Amino acid sequence: MPSGTLNFNIGVLGHVDSGKTSLCKALSTTASTAAFDKNPQSKERGITLDLGFSSFTVDVPEGRKEEFGDCDNVQYTLVDCPGHASLIRTIIGGAQIIDLMLLVVDVVKGMQTQTAECLVIGQITCQSMVVVLNKTDLLPPDKRQATVEKMKKRMWKTLESTQFKDCPIVAVAAKPGGPEAGDTRAEGVEDLIAELQKQTYLPRRNPEGPFIFSVDHCFSLRGQGTVLTGTAISGSIAINDTVEIPSMKMQKKVKSMQMFRKPVEKIIQGDRAGMCVTQFDPKLLERGLVCQPGVLSTVHAFIGTVHKIAYFKGSVSTKAKFHITVGHETVMGNIFLFGLPPSSSSSSSSLPTPSTPSSSSASSANNGGSSDDVSLDFSQEYAYQEELFADSDLSGVKSCAGSSEGEGGSGGWESPPLKQFVLVELEKAVTCSRHALMIGSKLDTDIHANACRLAFHGRITELLEDTKYRETVLPRLKVFKMKSREGLVERVTDAYSVIGKNLFKKETNIQAFANLKVTLTSGQQGVIEGGFGQSGKVKVRVPEGLPPEVVQRFSGGGKRKGKKGGGAEAEEEPMETQQGATEPVKIVLTFKRYVFDPHKKMIQT
Repeated sequence: MPSGTLNFNIGVLGHVDSGKTSLCKALSTTASTAAFDKNPQSKERGITLDLGFSSFTVDVPEGRKEEFGDCDNVQYTLVDCPGHASLIRTIIGGAQIIDLMLLVVDVVKGMQTQTAECLVIGQITCQSMVVVLNKTDLLPPDKRQATVEKMKKRMWKTLESTQFKDCPIVAVAAKPGGPEAGDTRAEGVEDLIAELQKQTYLPRRNPEGPFIFSVDHCFSLRGQGTVLTGTAISGSIAINDTVEIPSMKMQKKVKSMQMFRKPVEKIIQGDRAGMCVTQFDPKLLERGLVCQPGVLSTVHAFIGTVHKIAYFKGSVSTKAKFHITVGHETVMGNIFLFGLPPSSSSSSSSLPTPSTPSSSSASSANNGGSSDDVSLDFSQEYAYQEELFADSDLSGVKSCAGSSEGEGGSGGWESPPLKQFVLVELEKAVTCSRHALMIGSKLDTDIHANACRLAFHGRITELLEDTKYRETVLPRLKVFKMKSREGLVERVTDAYSVIGKNLFKKETNIQAFANLKVTLTSGQQGVIEGGFGQSGKVKVRVPEGLPPEVVQRFSGGGKRKGKKGGGAEAEEEPMETQQGATEPVKIVLTFKRYVFDPHKKMIQT
């Protein structure tokens, strides 16, 4: 970046045909090699199919020069994202490198399905937004002002429950008369630039971290080499430094760099640049990450924090399959959910509130981190979850009763978790970094359905690099399921022992349950001593002794029916209980078992 210039990345998002590319053309003074729908297919179809980059530069306002330090001007890099529903992968990838979002809305049509999805992406990836009501030239002149004001009120009403409440709204006509109108002058652009200057802030850029560069285009330059264009996600790089293409385990030296056709010696986090390397086939890398050698990992699974997206109407369940987007890559993945129980010794006040992304949870490009950066503590116990809770439930407003029956169990939740995590197992390896943003979607949903396809988002906390992570890493992860079994007291053998039935199946190895504690519904605590006979019955010792009424009920008031068979191991028939005794005495066994424990040990506290 030239000395004294701040690069500020603006994502231009919105529904297809809302006029995003026309707006970028109206604003920009410099275009990159990938801008304004240069893709032949884009020209043929008349819509944006790929990310486009362009820029314009303005002076820092007089009243804010002290705030921006040694920066005299701001270079606004516009990231023109596709609007078509089928290209949501590209939109998500582009949105992760922005400092501010322009949400472009057709003033005639208002909010549409992809407008809403773009709004969701904006809430996840950045802290500031400006709404642009485009195509005002299509409104009748005598009703234009009234219609614009009405649409503004409608937009503010839509946004009032989001982090963009009361955000600025600017009306423009980026291309009066439409594409066939020739060179017409845009209307309202000066007002938009003035508003952008007000909304510009000084992003936190850290040149000291490890260098990671998000590549979005790759092409050869005759006589010079191959150019990788993209945005610096973290750290810095200079000419003659070595970079690694981790997906191919390949290293290359940086021969030269440019920022919008201007040669530079160095780039830092947040900068948009083209990086030239030699002897590299551009066909090998369309999109992806380039980094300082040894910084990034290629993984088949990862663990991350997770939040459900409120607009997603389906369930997010363990073992379900979703499209997982990390950076520019989207692959299928299976999820496994678990959470930090409310009974955890960790203080809930020390954890970030997940209801909406905060200013520090903006894109990696502007902040290099997130308030959602909660490391996984392998010494801590976590509870298994069948389903992801909405963030509104995490505040305790709505309790969630857990069920824990039979062999399966579902976690036994009595109140919402303090924090939720997800294990994502990918069908194809991806290259990513710790703390990277991940988004889960159902992209196979009908694109014409009026439904949000974005299901959840979070930050990666643990990269599982070992392909045998299920044997090496997951056994250390203490995710438990609550198990519960119930049986009946069949008879009392003495004041301290009972025989129970229906607690185990006939084929169960009852000795594995020896010494586990049980509870009688009559109020006493007992201990399993072992099996009784061959039919799955069990002998339970009650150290505190049974109350007289229980002893009388099962032994004093009944009569024996005799024995089955005739051998030494013959099993006594159950005793009849007193007439009028209607409530059975149950034996309840509860324990927890770590999901990833290869030995399947039973744990009681």
